[in-house]
Amino acid sequence: GAPSCSGSRSLPFEFERSRSESSGDEDDDEDDEEEEMEEEELEGDSGAPFGMDDGELDSDDDRERMINLTELTPYILCSICKGYFIDATTITECLHTFCKSCIVRHFYYSNRCPKCNIVVHQTQPLYNIRLDRQLQDIVYKLVVNLEEREKKQMHDFYKERGLEVPKPAVPQPVPVSRGRPRKVLGSVFRIPPELDISILLEFIGANEGAGNFKPLEKKFVRVSGEATIGHVEKFLRRKMDLDPACQVDIICGDHLLEHYQTLREIRQAIGENAVQDGLLVLHYGLVVSPL
Repeated sequence: GAPSCSGSRSLPFEFERSRSESSGDEDDDEDDEEEEMEEEELEGDSGAPFGMDDGELDSDDDRERMINLTELTPYILCSICKGYFIDATTITECLHTFCKSCIVRHFYYSNRCPKCNIVVHQTQPLYNIRLDRQLQDIVYKLVVNLEEREKKQMHDFYKERGLEVPKPAVPQPVPVSRGRPRKVLGSVFRIPPELDISILLEFIGANEGAGNFKPLEKKFVRVSGEATIGHVEKFLRRKMDLDPACQVDIICGDHLLEHYQTLREIRQAIGENAVQDGLLVLHYGLVVSPL
């Protein structure tokens, strides 16, 4: 009447008792067949613990899946340079992200988002961009050796030019307060103090025969007060692709300006009449010099 063993599991007591009670009424052949069937059933169930299906054994393996880097590439590439994000920077107006150097260079010529064409800011789009450090950390973890290569390239760039290698920015401690913590957002671009003059370049027309020229894309410019009218003329010639034969006249108020005059001197001499909403207004005209 003691339970017997089949493989690694013991038979239930009730089954053994019922089998022993009926053994006197049945033939030996039927007992053998019955025992073989029970052993097969028990061996079939020995692979899984009680109360657990076979599918549950692989549940932990299903939770982790290897992902190809190509599946994530569209989310970590800059649409301007087509490379992985370096100093990932996000436009706060539309939340599109680019490399910092790419978007800063783009805003030098345009105030619109390269992806959705939304106006980021009328005059200073660089005010509306922020570094995305979390996204950059993710990119560095996904792309092997990318961070090390960038650090080496930056180090070599400054060393070749005899410049001091900038130190990495150390995050400033946030003061602890009992109230709700505030998320401090700082602009990724701060205007240097030496760029103290903002100018507005207004076109006053050209005489007949001035020829075709490229219109000025950005008429709001921030420069140093030490810049001269000669610098402004060079800026206009380069941005508008002007012919050397084309003469550029720059006027402030009723005064025709000379090349040697600095913007700070002009602002002090002419006064508030030359300033509009904090901008020094300069008018320029194009005249074709006779051959």
